[in-house]
Amino acid sequence: MVLAAALACCSVHPARAAEDLYRAQTVVTGQGEANRMIGFASCLEDALIKVSGAERLAGDHRLAAYKARAKDFVAAFEYHDQFSGKPKRDEQGTRDRPFDLTVDFDKEKIDDVLKALGSKPWLSNRPVLAVFVEMEQGTRKFIVTSDGTQSDLQRDSLRAAAARRGMNIVLPTAPALASANINGTDLSRTPSSTLVSVAGQGAEIALVGRLVWKDEDLGWATQWQVDRPGRPHRWQLRGVSFDEAFRRGIGGAAQVLSDEARSHE
Repeated sequence: MVLAAALACCSVHPARAAEDLYRAQTVVTGQGEANRMIGFASCLEDALIKVSGAERLAGDHRLAAYKARAKDFVAAFEYHDQFSGKPKRDEQGTRDRPFDLTVDFDKEKIDDVLKALGSKPWLSNRPVLAVFVEMEQGTRKFIVTSDGTQSDLQRDSLRAAAARRGMNIVLPTAPALASANINGTDLSRTPSSTLVSVAGQGAEIALVGRLVWKDEDLGWATQWQVDRPGRPHRWQLRGVSFDEAFRRGIGGAAQVLSDEARSHE
């Protein structure tokens, strides 16, 4: 009955098409060329990480030369006005408006850059992650769910992080957690197979995170874990926003799984 409830109540993202891995998005101000070039550079780094699953490339100094000429790798791009339908606020109407810049990169060129960086595309099937995240800020503690109103911001952020890193995720529902008698203090000790069963909806691997707010760091102290056969993986970081923590958590899982996939090739 617990498993049936979990299967009925969880949220899953559809599998991502291979071409979507070569697409990235960022927010820019206006549609001027200077900001577009900044956006291209940011999207290039994201695309390289997304295609390869190599989170270790984030901030890699070797990317600087490629980011400086990021437009050379662009196949197409488009803008979406976040304020579409709202009055214009300056004389040009675009300089102070935020736009979603979506960039499609040339597949062969991205693959060539990855090869030069000692990496390669991760195009095999990517497992669906069952993501269980506990948040703690003072006396406020909760697990991020697909249906809880108190975790709206975190839920959206996790899904954005998953899209940015090219991963599919499932979040548990509050009823599924209650039925399985799972709470935050149990997460790190709960077998991965149990968490996957509770998540349901095609989940294959559990990613567990714990975020604790630290006033002295003005940010979150985070711990992540993903268990693979014979080798548990743990990583942590401090002093970050939960947006960054989620990117690093899901990105770290992608790194583990892409390395594992390559080891079997």
